[in-house]
Amino acid sequence: MANGLRDGTVSSEALVDAHLARIDARRELNAFIHVAADSARMEASVADRVGHARSQLQPLTGIPIAIKDNILVKDVPCTCGSRMLQDWVAPYDATATGRLKSAGAVILGKTNCDEFAMGSSNENSFFGPVRNPVDPERVPGGSSGGSAAAVAGFQAAAALGSDTGGSVRLPAAFCGVVGLKPTYGAISRWGLIAFASSLDQVGVLARTVEDTRLVFDAIRGFDPRDSTSIAVPPVRRIPDELTIGLPREYYGEGLDPEVRRAITHAAEVLQADGHKLVDVSLPHSKYTIAAYYVVCCAEASANLARYDGVKYGYRTPVTEDLLTMYGRTRAEGFGTEVKRRILLGTYVLSAGYYDAFYATAQRVRSKIAGDFSEAFRTVDCLLTPTAPTCAFKLGEKLNNPLAMYLMDIYTTSVNLAGLPAVSVPCGRSTAGLPIGAQIIGRPFEENLILSVAEEVERQQRMTNSAG
Repeated sequence: MANGLRDGTVSSEALVDAHLARIDARRELNAFIHVAADSARMEASVADRVGHARSQLQPLTGIPIAIKDNILVKDVPCTCGSRMLQDWVAPYDATATGRLKSAGAVILGKTNCDEFAMGSSNENSFFGPVRNPVDPERVPGGSSGGSAAAVAGFQAAAALGSDTGGSVRLPAAFCGVVGLKPTYGAISRWGLIAFASSLDQVGVLARTVEDTRLVFDAIRGFDPRDSTSIAVPPVRRIPDELTIGLPREYYGEGLDPEVRRAITHAAEVLQADGHKLVDVSLPHSKYTIAAYYVVCCAEASANLARYDGVKYGYRTPVTEDLLTMYGRTRAEGFGTEVKRRILLGTYVLSAGYYDAFYATAQRVRSKIAGDFSEAFRTVDCLLTPTAPTCAFKLGEKLNNPLAMYLMDIYTTSVNLAGLPAVSVPCGRSTAGLPIGAQIIGRPFEENLILSVAEEVERQQRMTNSAG
């Protein structure tokens, strides 16, 4: 698209109209909560005027991009997929959004997501579930399922999501697109509505690794408004021959045979390219899910305390006294999964349980990060499955929270350790469902993991062409 805009064979207005038509044609996917058609057309018109002066074109000028509905876009509703913020309009741009606009991108609208980014299937949205474009009877993954579905369904050229425990990578794997979760601090969280502040990270979804890199490069970097953002260090040269680790804990029981076969093939492709494969161990992996859900729920209970019906958002019409208003507002405004996590988080932070649960989980978190540090003493990156299975049927796990949480078993450790990881399509099941391979790197080595992902992607394209 950028090449077409650059050589004048296509206009941004035509691209926007084509994507808006696609959104309208596949409304059953429910990928968008809000479509900003009028403002998108205005931004496209501006991009086309800029395009007449070729020297002013940037890589993303005129490219239509979607934004997950927990990332602020000025003067556009931002609901977090919740009744609590159903009518709230963002008063300013998130840093990531502002940088996209500065790069010339056109904002198409806000994508559906699990309520307050809490979920692995995108079935927890107040605005209804998102459907997988590959098979509409299946989930797209969560919580950034709307962004993944929009990209996979050709409703957006790329999209921003947020990743707290796999919420960009899991939907990418289920929908057959690329999903990058950068190093914690590589992209500013200013304007990302908080779920679990020490884990949340803005991420990128696109159809190719190259597209993912273009968007990431446009929004990365230090932001003085975010104390956790970090100036990205210079990119080091990538060796021609890498040592790639295969964590044995990620290839045990519970991994679907078809997923195992696709990941094994991806490993063989990388080996054929001249890279060395070695077995490594991440011994504390078995504690990841328990530690992650204690930490994220504790932080969620604190972050979501602000939604009390007083300052902004939903307020119950029944207000005979303050405490009743608080209680009814939160009971009516939050969905089941959000309530579950607030209650669990409040419990693990309560007197008498803080040390037993929250403090213990933080110690385990340090051990998990230590496992990665030890592995990276001998390997350049790690190759793992993104998810233990392919996309499952809508409603299949909705009443089994533990089974749902276990879908994040290969992704949550990356957030606990603050590392970068990318999910790239590496095959399909016999039913035609996408399978994703996850490449994990050292802090700020996004360039390396994206380069490895490109090798997997190249082989996948050859396989698809041959098929």
